[in-house]
Amino acid sequence: MIGTLLAGKGIFFLTLLLLGIGMAGIIVCENYMKKLICMNIMQVAVIFFFLCLGQKNGGTIPVALDSVINAADYINPLPHGLMLTAIVVSLGTTGVGLALLYRIKDRYGSIEERDIIRRGKDKQ
Repeated sequence: MIGTLLAGKGIFFLTLLLLGIGMAGIIVCENYMKKLICMNIMQVAVIFFFLCLGQKNGGTIPVALDSVINAADYINPLPHGLMLTAIVVSLGTTGVGLALLYRIKDRYGSIEERDIIRRGKDKQ
């Protein structure tokens, strides 16, 4: 019974696991680089989730085939296109985050949350 459940819905469990790891990492980690990595893990979980929703058992790719007459036999390409856009946005967000971390490291000498908060209070 568990094997059947995991075979059919295993990717959703993986998605929940990745989402949980990402959220826990953002809450627990005090290093901003680790927080950025956990944010990327959460983004991957969201992409997995939407791609899983776009799948259909027995569906075929959305290319006109002579053997497929009914439109319901095709997989919806919209979630896949949206997730390609999400991947590009994720890469852009990661790039901006890395640039900000570089500037924070230059200014405060660390990317640890406690050090940055302490040095920020010292400057006031």
